[in-house]
Amino acid sequence: MLSLRQRVAREEGFTLIELLVVLIIIGVLLAIAIPSYLGFQKKAQQTAAQSDVRTAIPDAEAYYSDYGNYAFTKLADGTAAATPIAALKSYDQGLSTAVQDVKSESGGAAYCISASVSGNWAHVVGPTGATGSTNGVVADKTATADPCP
Repeated sequence: MLSLRQRVAREEGFTLIELLVVLIIIGVLLAIAIPSYLGFQKKAQQTAAQSDVRTAIPDAEAYYSDYGNYAFTKLADGTAAATPIAALKSYDQGLSTAVQDVKSESGGAAYCISASVSGNWAHVVGPTGATGSTNGVVADKTATADPCP
């Protein structure tokens, strides 16, 4: 077999078989790597949604500390809130835009906060957390819409 230098010196290229073998190897590697990457990406998005919900909990508790309920009808300064999310944002301007819904439950005695990152939902039912959850936050792996009732 000729060395690479001799081949280059003779200005010959690769054979069609050699090129096809390289393409097949690349195809096999992609077939293995892409499903793994997509799985990691989905898990990262689910974790991000859980994190966004978890960071909203202290805002809900601060609201409760000020008003004694979870109605989310007032801003931190006592004026009326246009939406429950606006009420939480008045406590934390850095509240993630992934937080989709904040609902008062049981006449203001509880709350449900949900977030979605690229269609991956997570929610928390407070103040005690939800059954079957991690730190009170539920990863809604099969949800296609807001999981808060």
